[in-house]
Amino acid sequence: MALNAPVVAILDARQVPLARRIAATLPGAAVHGPASLRDDADVAYERLAPHLAALFRAGTPIVGICAAGILIRLLGSHLADKAAEPPVLAVSDDGQSVVPLLGGHHGANRLARTIADALGAHAAITTAGDTALGFALDAPPPGWRLGEGARVKAVTAALLAGEPVRLVNEAAPADWLTAGGAPFGDWGRLTLHITHRSVVPGDDVADVTLHPAVLALGLGCERGCSPEELIHLAKRVLVAGGLATEAVACVASLDLKADEPAVSAVADWLGVPLRLFDASTLERETPRLTAPSEVVFRAVGCHGVAEAAALACAGADGTLAMPKTKSARGTCAIARAPAIIEPESCGRGRGRITVVGIGPGARAWRTPGADVAITDAADLVGYGRYLDLLGPLPPGCVRHAYSIGAEEERCRAALALAAEGRRVALVSSGDAGVYGMASLLFELLDGANAEPRWRGIELAVEPGISALQAAAARAGAPIGHDFCAISLSDLLTPWPAIAGRLRAAAEADFVTALYNPASQKRRSRLVEARNILAANRPLDCPVVVARNLGRKGERVTVTTLDDLDTDAVDMLTVVVVGSSQTRRVERGDRTWLYTPRGYGAGDAAADDEAAPRAAKRA
Repeated sequence: MALNAPVVAILDARQVPLARRIAATLPGAAVHGPASLRDDADVAYERLAPHLAALFRAGTPIVGICAAGILIRLLGSHLADKAAEPPVLAVSDDGQSVVPLLGGHHGANRLARTIADALGAHAAITTAGDTALGFALDAPPPGWRLGEGARVKAVTAALLAGEPVRLVNEAAPADWLTAGGAPFGDWGRLTLHITHRSVVPGDDVADVTLHPAVLALGLGCERGCSPEELIHLAKRVLVAGGLATEAVACVASLDLKADEPAVSAVADWLGVPLRLFDASTLERETPRLTAPSEVVFRAVGCHGVAEAAALACAGADGTLAMPKTKSARGTCAIARAPAIIEPESCGRGRGRITVVGIGPGARAWRTPGADVAITDAADLVGYGRYLDLLGPLPPGCVRHAYSIGAEEERCRAALALAAEGRRVALVSSGDAGVYGMASLLFELLDGANAEPRWRGIELAVEPGISALQAAAARAGAPIGHDFCAISLSDLLTPWPAIAGRLRAAAEADFVTALYNPASQKRRSRLVEARNILAANRPLDCPVVVARNLGRKGERVTVTTLDDLDTDAVDMLTVVVVGSSQTRRVERGDRTWLYTPRGYGAGDAAADDEAAPRAAKRA
């Protein structure tokens, strides 16, 4: 079950230091605290009960620094599906006890041990298998998969009762099962079978089947081979060999195939990593190939791809379980290793760049998808200030910080790292696709100087909350109707083009967000922009000036076009200029803005109300 990054929930300021220690041990973890602790918590909540309920329903692991009873009472009414519940743990105020309450076999026990080791505390594991046997059959360790139809409860109950269970192992060492003294033997009423083979209906089916990941599936193909053909070939070879898909650890091929959709499609179908090797590495496997090919050697620099890649993953003691089989445009072979294959140790992965929008800065304004991309990355590339906003890095993650203005340098660094097979997060503030890093990255990939090694890089973009959205939310709903965004920076766009867009926006009566409104050297452009907009809307038109959104020192001011203080605006500011229809709502000491949607009968009413403003402007 895929999980979101964990949340460490606290109740008061005393718990902040302990929460930070726990969060530092859990990749991507955030500290959630009451609104009164806004500066000390990553995310603030108003009421604990609905906040935790929402996290629980979203599948987010929860570590509460509180009594276990508090979490039980708050979440008890939300319990429904044991198989889908995320981990929930309680940690005592003194940090000495860690109690997994829910999701023991979905990561809670593992989280409890991780936290306990970091704090020097006791992990109060209570699930029967873990405590008495030292393992849980329904949550095997990495590299092991449970076969379909497993009677886990029956076998676990027998072992707990001291009843012998027959163990048949034909695949890989399983010390994790036998080290704790569980009563496995050569006979028993129930059977646990460890195998790399598929279970064929009609066979003497075991009560529990475990498949160790000891198979490597090697692929080769012509350029443009269809995914359907290669998936069909892989299925055919697995069936012919009587091999279990659950025992496949990885798909392997030549690094020239990194950008081949068919090869990636097979890995996706199996749900395993793709591992890639250069030609010289595969050439060293030639003595073990069943039919080395001079044709293949002349084409790619090695005498075989499918068999060589599979054997390279299986290691020196690995053997071919299925020799090369051909389809019209592809080849497939399967090698078997004597022990679990760890994909990260063979070849390299297909590099990946995720361009991540982290929002204006506040952790609460960062999407779960962005958190996952950051947590999963081996390398974080970005402007140093933006990387600082992320807080502590996940364990093993490397930070690559650059100065402001080095946007292309950042993109090229991310591409170089990904070309080596690394997982990279290219960090952008706000939304990466709104005056962010995404467009520049794609521009480089599309350029005449794009490097061939970039072709195999996997790409993704994670959206973020833009400064425009954040400023609008702080002010109410000024972008409730048509709006646009215009950057006033003329470093890459000539000012006449920017001015033309401003005039068009003014004449069309768009609510207009001004990005990059002013820098230390560029002070006059905002004045010119204000004058252009003021020529087509009233001087009392509402304006939002928002600085440091979502960060310490945030300041949001509602003013007018006439009173806009351009000297108070800098590059940390976004300016949102309302349309002629944008209105004010006074509530207490706050002024809120909104722009009516104006559909249907509302248009006529809006036009009537706009007339006095137009007269004033004239």
